[in-house]
Order: sequence, then structure tokens, then C-alpha cells
Amino acid sequence: MSTIHQILQQYWGYESFRALQEEIIQSALDKVDTLALLPTGGGKSICFQVPTLAQEGLCLVVSPLIALMKDQVENLKKRNIKAAAIFSGMQKREIDATLDNCIYGHTKFLYLSPERLATAMFKERLKKMRVSLVAIDEAHCISQWGYDFRPAYLNIAELRNALPNVPFLALTASATPRVQQDIKDKLLFGREHNTFQKSFTRKNLSYSVFYEENKPQKLLHILKNVQGCGIVYVRSRKRTQQIAQTLKKQGIRADFYHAGLSPSIRNSKQNAWMSDNTRIMVCTNAFGMGIDKPNVRVVVHIDIPQSLEAYYQEAGRGGRDGKRAFAVLLYDKGDLKDLETWVNMGFPPRAAIKKTYQSLANYYKIAIGAGQDQSFPFNLGKFCKIYKLKATETFSSLKVLQENNYINTNDAFEQSSRLMFLINREEIYKIEVSHRRLQPYIKGILRTYGGTFEDYVSIKEGELARNLRTSVAYVKNALLYMHKHKLIDYVPQTDEPKLTFTLPRANANNLIIDQKILDFRKKVQLQNIAGIIAYTENKIKCRSKKLVTYFGEFDANNCGICDVCLRRKKLALNDSKFEKITTVINQLLNEQKKIAFAEMVVQLTRHYGKEEVITTLRWLADNGHVLIDEERNIHLRK
Repeated sequence: MSTIHQILQQYWGYESFRALQEEIIQSALDKVDTLALLPTGGGKSICFQVPTLAQEGLCLVVSPLIALMKDQVENLKKRNIKAAAIFSGMQKREIDATLDNCIYGHTKFLYLSPERLATAMFKERLKKMRVSLVAIDEAHCISQWGYDFRPAYLNIAELRNALPNVPFLALTASATPRVQQDIKDKLLFGREHNTFQKSFTRKNLSYSVFYEENKPQKLLHILKNVQGCGIVYVRSRKRTQQIAQTLKKQGIRADFYHAGLSPSIRNSKQNAWMSDNTRIMVCTNAFGMGIDKPNVRVVVHIDIPQSLEAYYQEAGRGGRDGKRAFAVLLYDKGDLKDLETWVNMGFPPRAAIKKTYQSLANYYKIAIGAGQDQSFPFNLGKFCKIYKLKATETFSSLKVLQENNYINTNDAFEQSSRLMFLINREEIYKIEVSHRRLQPYIKGILRTYGGTFEDYVSIKEGELARNLRTSVAYVKNALLYMHKHKLIDYVPQTDEPKLTFTLPRANANNLIIDQKILDFRKKVQLQNIAGIIAYTENKIKCRSKKLVTYFGEFDANNCGICDVCLRRKKLALNDSKFEKITTVINQLLNEQKKIAFAEMVVQLTRHYGKEEVITTLRWLADNGHVLIDEERNIHLRK
């Protein structure tokens, strides 16, 4: 068996591991439960891929994102590593074949969603699999205190019953100390376990926050002063297009991206940005997951994100090459109100949830007790129009139904056509003799694609047509004919969203929705909003230090390059003294509401130098933290 360094060199071409990767890999090989916290772009996937390749057996990879599963499986296959994924929308026969290959084939990695763990089919096949490692990606999803809780993640711990001696490796880019402990508790980590946490500090990333009434104008100013490619995050799909158009008019090579675009268009836009043909991508948070572009020089948030965790991950896509990059957050008073409105919309009334579920049952004509594991094409806009539903409320209701395991939805992603022979090689010869018209198509498949008897293989009808010197229409007709007569299982290409009923359809009035959990999640999200608002309105503490303190890193130094640090450098004060004076000023103003400038100076000069006090007061006034009125009274700015 090769060493972990030989495996790294053989499959990835790297001479050495990044910080903490080797320690995490060794912990997994030592069969110790492990929590790994590596920032976005820190190389989390190698931490479970290398130890799996260094030993016998299969790695189960639990992931909430189908697009990310698909990308990782394709990347592994390019390295001649056998990998597969199971997700909602797949055919039952296709799932069956994938699980068989995990038992009898040489599959090394099986990616699947947490919901899939609870199915009877998976549980039965798991008993026959030789599993060496369970990797849990986006592990923060298991915690109700986390910003992206997925109830299905709570099912993962049940794997312990079937795999008592298999270690768990939980990975995430961001988790507070409370969430870290919750991950370990919910995954039933052993008494002996390891936690590896890379510093959350990004020394090359300069954080800035600006209060701006005219955000597009400020955005233009930023992009004209910072060279190189960038990302602009907004919350609305409509605004991605509007802002991209504004930038184009100013001569900036910009484009827009959101989950409502077709997969082929999204891929085209992403590729143009990755190759620097597009300089600026204006997008929703659908853009960026799994993207590792090293030379992003600026990340601008025009809308405030939902949490500090989300902001840290998105801003962290800048400067992965180690060179200076800028993370800028723009806000106005309306943004702060919008955040609370957004939270309230995310928790619809029970009546709306029931109405959405009943409408789905009517839409797909599913009887009570039927429909389990059935997948259907789903268009939210069309669905809402037919049943006269509010789009935002319906979207939130669908999310609640998914969190309570009644349905599963996925965004559109491009899944190529695929097929597998349902007959053996001997029967193939008989078919070629008795159905001579099919002979060229069968030979064409066998010559073009390998492994079609063992597994589903991705195909391109256009490629087959070129090889056979015929039309795509003839190829598709032949494939459909063979599918109909059970010679092959042929699944045509799809790029539309799917909705799957994960449980038998219930009576809408009997839906079990835990209101206590909903109320708790709302409380957590309001706390998350309070955290991002505090970060946004902060004007006295180093941005980087404030961020990493949130994640439990209390010994960080001031970065020296954020907007707060740069403004403070103009003061002839050290950071410690500045913060002490500012703290006293805040305390006095909170107690007395307003204090005369001269009186404030007198009170503070009992403990600090007069020039230090006056300089600090002027700095706080210049930077909008306090207000000095015409009568020279000092107030906290509201």
C-alpha cells in the first residue's frame, strides 16, 4: 500500500500537504473521530480522500449539495479513482446499480445526501459494504445553533450501529465553539477524539465596511481602484442582472449568475469568469461553492449576508493565492430592517405550509400513502401561478417541508445522459443477429464507452451520432427503443429542478411540524442577524479580530489593514489605549446620553493624557461613532 505522500503525488501532483492536512489524515488512519476546521479553500476534500486511498475499503461522504457531489465525483474519475454519488431524482435501478458497485465493485467513494442514509434500500446494502471512513462535509449543518441546520444530518449518528469501528471525520469551514461541541455531541464522537482548527485569520485579506446610500456608485469606485477579478454578492436574482448591466455600461467586463439560470448557461458563465474572460461576477450566494479561483482580488457584498459564518465563507473567496485582496461590505439603514423581514418570511405560518403540501399532492396527482421516492420536474414560478401562491412564502414552506423530511428539492444542475446494459454479452450477440438495425448502435456504444455492463455510464448522443455518421434523432430513437424493450436502461439528459417525495404522501392536516424547533431556529437566526449587524456597525475594533473572535479565536492580533485599523493608524495611540478610552466614552454616554465635550475631556484626563482623549474623541466623531452637536455636546450616534 502506498504512503500518504506517494498518494498525494500520484493523484494530485503535490509534493507536500497544506497546513494541518497531514495531521487530519493521520488521525483518520489511526481510527480516531476527528473534527477538522479548515477555511474555505483550505483543501478539506484531500483530508478524507487520501486516507481512503491509503487503506482497503470505501469512504461514505455525506454532503448536502448535489452540485458539489457531482463536481467531486467527476474530479475523482478524472484521476482514475472510482467514485459515485446518490441523490434525489435518480432512477431506482440506477441507485441499485450504484450500491451494488459499492459492495461488489471497486468504488472507493460514495457521495450521498443525509436524507439517503435513512432509506431502507441503503440501510440493507450498507450491511454488505466494507466501509473504512465516514466523512461528513459541511458538518455545521448538524447543529441547530448553526446557520444552515439540516435535520437530516441528525440521522448520521445512526451509522454508528452498523459501523461501530469506523471513524467519523467531520469537516467544515466555519463553526463557533458552541457549534463545534454540538457537532461532536450529535455525531457521538468517542471519548478520545481530535480537533484540528486552522487559524481563521486571513492576513492578506483587508476587510472594510462602508455606509452608502448610493451603493452602485460606491461599487464602481471600488472596482475602478482595485485591479483584477472579483465577485459581487447580492440577495436578489433580479438585482444580479441589473448591477451587471450597470457595470457593463461603465466598461467593466461583468456578468450575472444565480440558481434560476439553466445549468448550461451557469457553466458557461462560470467558465468565462474562471478563465478571466469575465472580470466581475455579480451573483447570489449560489455562486462560489466549490470554486477555487486563487486570484480573486475583491469580494463586495452589496447586501448584508444572513450571518457572520456566511459572510466569512463568501468573503474568504478572495485572495486565496496569498496576495492582498479586499472584502468590502456596503450597507444602508434599509438593509438592517430588511434582515429582520427576511427572517420572518423564512418561517411561514402552518396554514401556508399545509396549503403548499396539499397543492403539491394535487399538482402531481399523488394519493395519500403513495409517492414515496418518486421524483418530478418542478418549476416554482409555474407552480405558484397555477395555485395562486406567494412565491417567497411558498419557497419558505418548501424548505420547512424538506427540513421535516416530507420532500426533497434540488436546483437545476446539468446531468448528462447515461445508460447501462441490462443484458449480458452473450445475449447482445443474439440481439445483433435478430435485430440487425440495432447492430451499429450497440457496437457504437461498446466501442465508445467502457463499463456499460457494470454501471451507468455518461454518454453523449451527439458523439455517438458522429461516430456512426447518422443523426442525433436516429441515435435517440434507437436508445429509446432498446430502453423500451429492456435491453438497456437509458436516462436522457436533464437540466431541470426536481422535487422528490421522501415519505408516502400524508394528509396535509396531519403533517407533523415541530413548532418548538421552528421557533428555536427563528431565535437562532435572529441571533445570527444580531451578530452580522454588530460587525457591520462596529467602528472601533479590528474587523479581522472581531470575525475570528466570533469563531473562538481570542488571541488574534489586529490585522493592520482593515478599514478600522487603517483609520486608527492616523492616531498617535496604541491599540490598547485607544480601546480603553473608547470603552469609557461609550459607558459614560450610555449612562448620561449626552455630555459636554469639555466635561468629557475633564473626566477622562484623570486617567489618560489630554491629547490622547481629544484625539480619540475627534476620531470617533470623524468616523461616525459619536455626534458632536452645535452646543459641543457629545452623543452616541444612533
